[in-house]
Amino acid sequence: MATTKWSIDPTHSEIGFKVKHMMFTNVSGKFGTYDATITTEGDDFENADIQFSGDIASIDTANADRDGHLRSADFFDVENNPKLTFKASSFKKIDAGDYQLTGDLTIKGISKEVKFPVEYSGILTDPWGNTKVGLSIEGKINRKDWGLNWNSALETGGVLVGEEVKLNIELQFVKQA
Repeated sequence: MATTKWSIDPTHSEIGFKVKHMMFTNVSGKFGTYDATITTEGDDFENADIQFSGDIASIDTANADRDGHLRSADFFDVENNPKLTFKASSFKKIDAGDYQLTGDLTIKGISKEVKFPVEYSGILTDPWGNTKVGLSIEGKINRKDWGLNWNSALETGGVLVGEEVKLNIELQFVKQA
């Protein structure tokens, strides 16, 4: 069977995240610059090779001071670690629209295995003749597992930044000719 390559369509994709602020509200952000590819056997996505990289300098939380702090050595240390990466080790079909994605997420030079449920939207042809596939990923990671430890205690108890990071990722890929 022929190998099929799929490239991300960045105009129809978003890599988003949320973190608790002061233990009671969420602050959202996203990556503005990223790349992802999928390699499949034909149009069957089971066991697809999935790779992703995100530019840390492109983090956008709609607050320049906060974005600068996230890029600093307190968090991502963009000067020494300009990208985060993900490489799938498996992509298993659960049923027609659901998959389990497993792989290594690397942040600040630390690699950890993660597992995420994936909603597979199927394959379609857009009005311009491009074959596309849609994937939605939601998951959680603990930022401290990757050395993102900075925090500040609150006078009222608790901490300024939550440990749990919720991921909300919407991806559209285009089949390469």
